[in-house]
Amino acid sequence: MSAGTNPVQPRVAVVTGGSRGIGRETVTRLAADGYAVVVGYAGNRDRAEAAVEEVTAAGGSALAVRADVAEEQQVAALFEAATAEFGGVDVVVHTAGRMYLAPVAELDLAELDALHRTNVRGTFVVAREAARRLRRGGALVTFSTSVVGLAFPGYGAYSASKGAVEALTLVLARELRGRDVTVNAVAPGPTATDMFLDGKDEETVARLAAQPPLERLGTPADIAEVVAFLASPAGHWVNGQVVRANGGIV
Repeated sequence: MSAGTNPVQPRVAVVTGGSRGIGRETVTRLAADGYAVVVGYAGNRDRAEAAVEEVTAAGGSALAVRADVAEEQQVAALFEAATAEFGGVDVVVHTAGRMYLAPVAELDLAELDALHRTNVRGTFVVAREAARRLRRGGALVTFSTSVVGLAFPGYGAYSASKGAVEALTLVLARELRGRDVTVNAVAPGPTATDMFLDGKDEETVARLAAQPPLERLGTPADIAEVVAFLASPAGHWVNGQVVRANGGIV
């Protein structure tokens, strides 16, 4: 390298909910593609640090930062940390979310408020910061659910919150005209994460696994591959879309 030549800086990704499940798998996948990754987490520092250690052990760069996605100052600090450590932000993957299941007639409104605080307000807070900070050629990937279309009983509150995410995603893609930044949502079907499996018996899990023509549950790795494509230059012509990654459930 000649004197005065700067090395090529890596693309930088911020992944909320990066300490477990789909978020954790996304951290690993993006790091394998050469991204420096900021692992956003809500409470489990040990899991977040384990994700960082996995990336660095493989020769990558990562940083764990605690942030409640519904708190604007904490989210701003998350993005500031990415900029201070790695020079900017190119990709934001917002996997952080909360699930609450109950028939509408039996809704606990306190649980509903908590769900919407994380899933709706949290997505708006992260999306607002991403819209302000993403560099040209960048991407924002939000998370919905295929249940928005499948309308499973018991999922009314959760599905409604994710319907809001889809609406925001499509509007923001159009608001960022001229910025060379894409905005898409990934809507997984039943995926074998701790959040999905919690509270479900074996019969329920088996029934859900049998629904797709591919006859299995999705895995976090399946979803992370979709995210990696949307985040990459190869996926940059996909914009303002909801990608239903569910093995073909209709």
